[in-house]
Amino acid sequence: MYRYAKWMAGSVALAMLATAGAAYAQRDPAYESARQSGVIGELPTGYLGFVVTPTAAVRAMVDDINIKRKAAYTQRAAATNSTVEQFAFTTGCNLIAKTAPGEKYQSPDGVWRTRGSEPPMRDSRCL
Repeated sequence: MYRYAKWMAGSVALAMLATAGAAYAQRDPAYESARQSGVIGELPTGYLGFVVTPTAAVRAMVDDINIKRKAAYTQRAAATNSTVEQFAFTTGCNLIAKTAPGEKYQSPDGVWRTRGSEPPMRDSRCL
């Protein structure tokens, strides 16, 4: 029970960290444009993915964001004696939940979907 509580507390902290990173990225007009135009979307793994083939500049930007996300996941996982994958997954659940209508996300069945007014389809393990 203690380990689960520790993992959940770390997950919440990581989600806040990832949200801060996402908020920072959203200030970048290129990021916002790629997201709104449906070129990129959130993956259940906690990383950004390509819905369609991106330009070299968009690919470089997403690679940079994903590297920063992995660094944050790695740091928090080490601090809470958890795995990077657990933190990435938990954050992916939260980031997909926070997508805005019109934004893309990948559903548990691997299909890219456009968020509507209804909640997004998420993995059954998401809290």
